[in-house]
Amino acid sequence: MVAGLWGKKVGMTQVFVGDKVVPVTALDVGRLVVTCIKTEARDGYNAVQVGRVKNRYARESFSPEWLKDLKRYFSLIKECREDAAVEGLTAGQTLDCAEVFTLGASVNLVGITKGAGFTGCVRRYGFAGGGASHGSKIGRRPGGISHLRSEGKVIKGKKLPGHMGVDRCTVRNSSVVRVDNETGVILVKGSVPGKSGSTVFVRKV
Repeated sequence: MVAGLWGKKVGMTQVFVGDKVVPVTALDVGRLVVTCIKTEARDGYNAVQVGRVKNRYARESFSPEWLKDLKRYFSLIKECREDAAVEGLTAGQTLDCAEVFTLGASVNLVGITKGAGFTGCVRRYGFAGGGASHGSKIGRRPGGISHLRSEGKVIKGKKLPGHMGVDRCTVRNSSVVRVDNETGVILVKGSVPGKSGSTVFVRKV
């Protein structure tokens, strides 16, 4: 079986676990069909290629013709890299989230963070900015960016305004709070990088 699944971030909510309220993120990992199995002998690496069935074909039974036109029947095509050869899977098989993830299991979540465009130092790095009184005129500007010893050259790696977000981010050791195999939705504890509707890879630890 695969070590992880590709899912779509639905959004955040909160659920009761015992007598405590736990913030969770809902991830849709249903409607995934194995489209190809790659081996090290043939492709140079071991992986399972999966596709998410489009909504218009979700209620139809799988047909081998789907594998001949992936873009027509699948809205997402991704690979799940594996360290060893995958056994027990065949092309056209549907993956059940209940077989991959168990309640309370630890998972790593990989996604792309939200894009914030061009931002200043206060938002990008948490700079405090200048004082609000006593004649300070720094405001939200970054302040000095060099010194005379280096002849005015900007120090390498200096924190300055620039593009923020759209970075690959990994949340480690999150836990699975709930698994609904009927709808293909799992709830993981805490937040997940990315906006609602973005693609997230959920991998077992």
